[in-house]
Amino acid sequence: MKVRIGYGFGAQRGFGASDFSGMVDALEDLGFDSLWLSERVTADSPDPIIGLAVAAGRTERLKLGTSVQVLPGRNPALLAKELASLDVLSGGRFLPAFGLGIVHPAEQQAFGVDRTERAPWFEEALPLLRRFWTEDRIDHDGDRFRYRDLGVRPKPVQQPPDIWLGGRAPAELRRVGRLADGWLASFSLPEECADGKAAIEAVAAEHGRTIDPEHFGAMILYSDGPIPEPVRAVIASRSPDVDPAALVPTSIPAIVDAIDAYVAHDISKLVLVPLHAPTDWRAELEPIATAVQPRQT
Repeated sequence: MKVRIGYGFGAQRGFGASDFSGMVDALEDLGFDSLWLSERVTADSPDPIIGLAVAAGRTERLKLGTSVQVLPGRNPALLAKELASLDVLSGGRFLPAFGLGIVHPAEQQAFGVDRTERAPWFEEALPLLRRFWTEDRIDHDGDRFRYRDLGVRPKPVQQPPDIWLGGRAPAELRRVGRLADGWLASFSLPEECADGKAAIEAVAAEHGRTIDPEHFGAMILYSDGPIPEPVRAVIASRSPDVDPAALVPTSIPAIVDAIDAYVAHDISKLVLVPLHAPTDWRAELEPIATAVQPRQT
């Protein structure tokens, strides 16, 4: 089983140009597997595709993921062009992960899709992305999109890129099993991830699909001090019976222990997410890299 460790940043984290470039350069130099950026219109975080394009231009090895990009509200033909371009210009390093978007009035207003329409939009658009990436011309008659003999170019280097989804609710896990190539969990203990993986694989089998057993991952939030109250509130709302300390390591040894616990449950793609704002990225990342790199196999 290949264990890979990347770095991610929540939607509330903003960056200046030098801050962002310093972080990207350190991740590349220190051997981290990937960089993941989240999408939130109303937050300080950069647009993930713009941010990942900047990162692609500064790196040669680092993989580039969205965690996650909102799909409802977007034209799949134009999005297929945008994402294929990033994959081509990065040499096939793009890792797409999609979601429905958070339940928040401002975010839903920005994307222009009613909450009740998000899932139907998602389930029509996602298969279209794969078709645009792999077929020369497509015809499609759906409730939201209609295409006749439409081809989108360039085609991505990866044929096609693996599509990952997030989520932990039963309906979300079923969607992963039906439509996705991988699952990236968040706010979930290792045991919960193991249960989610089993549920996804069962649904996939029902639909005559298989998901690569190495395509299951989790985001590990960590803090250099007390867990921020907003994060405690999110954990309480999603997992009221879970002690936040069980989900958020507050030391490097605890991060290593968390990685080992997920890997023991066959969750092998881990994304570390800092809950603080380092002033020196290399100083932040070097000791973590020293501790966690032996876990990458």
